[in-house]
Amino acid sequence: MTTTQANRFESVQAVRDALRGVDYLADDGIAGVAYLADRLGKPVLVEGPAGTGKTQLAKSIAEITGSRLIRLQCYEGLDESKALYEWNYKKQLLRIQADRHSDTWTEIHDDIFSNEFLLTRPLLEAISAPDPVVLLIDEVDRVEVETEALLLEILSDYQVSIPELGTIEATQIPLVFLTSNNTRELSEALKRRCLYLHVDYPTLEREKEIVLAKVPGVTEHLADQIARIVRSIRQLDLKKAPSVSETLDWARTLMLLNIDVIDETTAKETLNILLKYQTDITKAAKELSVEG
Repeated sequence: MTTTQANRFESVQAVRDALRGVDYLADDGIAGVAYLADRLGKPVLVEGPAGTGKTQLAKSIAEITGSRLIRLQCYEGLDESKALYEWNYKKQLLRIQADRHSDTWTEIHDDIFSNEFLLTRPLLEAISAPDPVVLLIDEVDRVEVETEALLLEILSDYQVSIPELGTIEATQIPLVFLTSNNTRELSEALKRRCLYLHVDYPTLEREKEIVLAKVPGVTEHLADQIARIVRSIRQLDLKKAPSVSETLDWARTLMLLNIDVIDETTAKETLNILLKYQTDITKAAKELSVEG
């Protein structure tokens, strides 16, 4: 029967404080969902724009809990052999050749379909791990519906059925985070199974805090300017708004250039760090006005 270890977090505030300790600035909504995921043993579906810290949340939770992070990067065409397990066919063939004088096929069959010949992929690795695990299923909206159904089956019971070996049950329930950039609608069944968390672009004050926490040497005034300019750029009609990671790249660029105060020229000359489409850069350069 599936078991779980002692609770990882004492309170919502404890989650928030621990995340701050590893420079992940969570609000009560984020900390609250992480706390409930631990107490209820449920996966968390984290949706929101790209670059808002969804993946980093799972990494930070792994860090503060001392858990091993196992990551399944989703993509179109991902199947069971890459997500769950497959057999080491080359090794099996070698064993069959070595045992070709064996009396019965049953003996060979039982030999080659054993743990020695099993190649574990992230889902099975997380289920069978004896140590605490955070399972990150990244960009789940990229997979087909059939693979989504496989994920649902695994996350419903935290067990895997392998025809040749039987059912492998989890000895501990991993903390599971599924991230989605909303490129397609996920099934109602998967959403029902998960706690839901929407992570949007941070508020101006929180983004300023993130810059101060993540960029060594940045001044309060420069961090404030950066957060305000990025906020104004995000309000434009862009193909891709700047992510938090791009905000941090811009802040580090300005530090390397020894910029203390951003003027209009500096902002326009470094827009390519924040924006990745020429049409967006042109639009932002035209509309950008900077307060000194």
